[in-house]
Amino acid sequence: MDFISSISYSNRFTASLCVMELIQGCLNKEEIKIVKKFVKENFSSVIHPDEKISEKAMRLLERYALSDGLRTVDALIAASALTEGASLATVNFKHFKSISKLHILKFKP
Repeated sequence: MDFISSISYSNRFTASLCVMELIQGCLNKEEIKIVKKFVKENFSSVIHPDEKISEKAMRLLERYALSDGLRTVDALIAASALTEGASLATVNFKHFKSISKLHILKFKP
């Protein structure tokens, strides 16, 4: 939590796909409630893929899928950050390290 606290609330965004991945990992409805509460309390905005983000994600896949194994959801997450001009905070550095112009903030949970 110290990592998140170091960034002002108004500058904290998450992609809806990240929230979906968290929900997908839940084992019961109580965990889903915890995830939703966490997102509401810790992020000022949730970025949803639109046409611009989707087009950028397709270009990222064309460039990085074969060479670096970039997957669809990660491409959409990276495209969201790039489109919004935001840094991407992740523990999964290897999924995004090859994407040029993507500013990555590495952290450990």
